[in-house]
Amino acid sequence: MNIENKSLEDFYKEAAIFTGKDIEKLLPPGINKEIGHFNVFDIADTIREVKRKQEMPYNRRAYYKISLIRGKNMAEYADKVIDVKKNALLFATPKVPYHWVPQDDNQSGSFCVFTGEYLMKNKSGVVLDDLPIFKSGGYPVFEITDEEADEIALIFRKMKKEIASDYEFKYDLIRNYVLELIHYGQKLQPASVLHSSQNAAVRIITLFIELLERQFPIESPNQKLILRSAKDYAERLAVHVNHLNKVLKENTGKTTTEVITSRILQEAKILLKQTDWNISEIAYSLGFEEVAHFSNFFKKQTTVTPLAYRS
Repeated sequence: MNIENKSLEDFYKEAAIFTGKDIEKLLPPGINKEIGHFNVFDIADTIREVKRKQEMPYNRRAYYKISLIRGKNMAEYADKVIDVKKNALLFATPKVPYHWVPQDDNQSGSFCVFTGEYLMKNKSGVVLDDLPIFKSGGYPVFEITDEEADEIALIFRKMKKEIASDYEFKYDLIRNYVLELIHYGQKLQPASVLHSSQNAAVRIITLFIELLERQFPIESPNQKLILRSAKDYAERLAVHVNHLNKVLKENTGKTTTEVITSRILQEAKILLKQTDWNISEIAYSLGFEEVAHFSNFFKKQTTVTPLAYRS
C-alpha cells in the first residue's frame, strides 16, 4: 500500500524501529481497498525500545489517535500538564500538540490510528473536528478506573480480532468500534464541554477558534500564516472587529489580539523545539517579514530570544 501522508509514513517508520518488524507487516490486511487509513497496536510492542522517562515527542501528524494507556504517565500540553497515576484514555488530534512522558517502566494498553477520511466513510457522515472530543482548546486525556479500562480494552480486542479476520466488511465494523470509543470519551467530558449553545456570541467564538486552529500545525517552512490580525479574522467572520473583540473579551477575558498572539507563540515554541528549521524559516512561516520582528515578538512574550529558548 502506498501511504500518501508523510506524517503517517513517519509513524510507520518509527513503529518498524520499535517493533523490529517490516513496515509491510505492520499494515493491516485489505486496507488498500479503503478510503483513508486505520490500524491498531499494542503499546508494549511499540514502546519496548523507549527508555524510562524518555519523552515521546508530538509528531506533526495528520492522523488521529485513540489510546488506552495503563501506567504512570504525564501529558504535557502548551499551557497545562496532566498527571496520570494509573489508567488513561487519550484522544489525539492534528490540531493539539502535546508530549506524552512515561513515568515508569510498567506501560501497557492499546491504541489505534486513523485518518479523517476513514471515519467519514461511515454512513453517519462523521466529521471528526465537529465532535466535542476533538474540539480545539480542550485536553482530551481522561483518567479512568480499572473497570472502565477493562471495558475499553474489550473494544480494542474486538478491533484486533476483526482487523486480522477475512470478513469482507470488517472495516465497516471497526468504524463502529472507533465511534464507540469516541462516545465513551465524550461521556467522560464535563457537561459544559458537550453542551451546544446556539447564541450568537458562542457561534462567533466557535468559528473564530476554528479559523485560528485551521492554520496549525505549520508543517513546512514554505507554509505561511494567512490570518494574523484581529481585522483578518473579523473580515472572514463578517463581523466588525470591535464586536469580535468585545465578544472574546467578555467570554474569555482576552482580546482578539491576545488570543492570536498566544496561539502564534505556542506554535513558535513547538517549531523551535521540534524542528531543525532555522530562525528565519520559522519567522517567515509565522508571518513575520523580518527575523528581527519575530525575535522582538518572542522576547516580549517570553523574556528570552528564540535562539536561547531553542538551546
